[in-house]
Amino acid sequence: MALQQSKRCVYLFTASPDEEMKKIVLKVVKQCVGTDGVDAAYVKEEILPEYFRAFWVRRMALDRRNHKQVVETTVEIANKVGVSEVLSRIVEGLKDDNEPYRRMVMETIEQVIQNLGAADVDTRLEEQLIDGILFAFQEQEELLIDGILFAFQERTESETYTMLNGFGTVVNALGLRAKSYLPQISGTVKWRLNNKSAKGRMQASELIGRIPVVKKTCGEEVLMSHLGVVLYEYLGEEYPEVLGSNLGALQGYAIVNVIGMSKMKPPISELLPRLTPILKNRHEKVQENCIDLVGRIADRGPEHVSAREWMRICFELLEMLKAHKKAIRRAAVNTFGYIAKAIGPQDVLHTLLNNLKVQERQNRVCTTVAIAIVAETCAPFTVVPALMNEFRVPELNVQNGVLKALSFMFEYIGEMAKDYIYAVAPLLEDALMDRDLVHRQTACTTVKHLSLGVAMLGCEDALVHLLNFVWPNIFETSPHVINAVFEAIEGMSVALGVTRILQYVLQGLFHPARRVREVYWKLYNSLYILGADALTPAYPRLTDDGNNAYRRTHLELFV
Repeated sequence: MALQQSKRCVYLFTASPDEEMKKIVLKVVKQCVGTDGVDAAYVKEEILPEYFRAFWVRRMALDRRNHKQVVETTVEIANKVGVSEVLSRIVEGLKDDNEPYRRMVMETIEQVIQNLGAADVDTRLEEQLIDGILFAFQEQEELLIDGILFAFQERTESETYTMLNGFGTVVNALGLRAKSYLPQISGTVKWRLNNKSAKGRMQASELIGRIPVVKKTCGEEVLMSHLGVVLYEYLGEEYPEVLGSNLGALQGYAIVNVIGMSKMKPPISELLPRLTPILKNRHEKVQENCIDLVGRIADRGPEHVSAREWMRICFELLEMLKAHKKAIRRAAVNTFGYIAKAIGPQDVLHTLLNNLKVQERQNRVCTTVAIAIVAETCAPFTVVPALMNEFRVPELNVQNGVLKALSFMFEYIGEMAKDYIYAVAPLLEDALMDRDLVHRQTACTTVKHLSLGVAMLGCEDALVHLLNFVWPNIFETSPHVINAVFEAIEGMSVALGVTRILQYVLQGLFHPARRVREVYWKLYNSLYILGADALTPAYPRLTDDGNNAYRRTHLELFV
């Protein structure tokens, strides 16, 4: 039944001029072909000829919804009959005069090969594919327009990257079989890097970054090194979008990932000084890719650069902590960790601690995260003494920054906190008794991470001591503070057990003041959710006086 229905649907399409009918027919064909009972041989013989004659026409590529439905249905057919049966029928479309049609063909090829691989592709089809994608890549209309702004305004993100994604997918799927085509591809890319259109140069750089693994697999290390030198020469690019792509290619390309730092051309000692001034660029794409590249170098080849150059980069990275985009701030913070591991934490930590004195809150928060990452990377004992010493500075911003850095640090290091809990306990005592609300809030957050880190590690004495300083804050009215206090108590419940916390809670459950009772009952409810079974043996004993009145003997309060 499904077979007859799918065949009839294709015939219906050829007879109907209605656009809605076309979409419905496409959807029905997709569902019928995807059914288990439909035989691949039947689809190949009866459906494919009529389907490609009726649906794969230029007019279908002009309407975005039809375009999408045709691609999805063709991918479903390929899943049934195989890669070569479908690709052999559409591969010539990569050389079609109509660009929307070429884009539809490329999108289909990308999805089919992504799903099924290229093992089914024979030598002849392989040559047609490479020839077609090279033609389609070079003949994009947007690349023939001089001016990047027009191209970006006229094209959506998906349309812009369709050819690029398809090119990368096909070459990566071919793997070792792409070896004979790599010189031709590299020649096309180098020619595109000189294109007068900024969009063309950007796509060439993006393509370089998409096929590094294939070049390594094919043993083309000389070709990779040559392209590395070419990208290095184009670091003076005026368009920030293109410069960002160049940096991304350098960062994700095999020169850095696969070849290794020692074999890089140009050498790291020349590349890094060129990157330092680029860090001042305010374009987000340039910032993110540049910081990622610097972090990769700091992680894998720090010995090729002097400590003075790394410190210069540290000062530039401090400015990146003000960036609006979270990915840039995260990349900068991670890079601080790599640099600290490379040259030792002392100089980097000194720079970061000085940055705690600035007024901008976002900058200080990112600085504290960077300090915590330095502690995690270089072991906490290199950072904790400096942080505790900095806490003595009588300035709220600095002290809050130190507490926040300790909070992040204990969150990151986990069980290693066991070695530092007794050292930081006096500092946390002082913060938990401070008049400033933010001090107490941040200290409670630190206690939460600390207690979760040392749970079941024999530090209960220190935790009980800290709990005695956390508990008086349960009546705070500020929402941020009270959340931090309750979270600290929940963390203590995990480390000390709910029984110990219940002993504190019982004192106020039946207090005469409603405001006090509400807080204690809220704490009791969270304890009940956390460990109701563990509370059972800890409840106080109740005795019956004969009149169905139960008396709480220890508290001498009547219920």
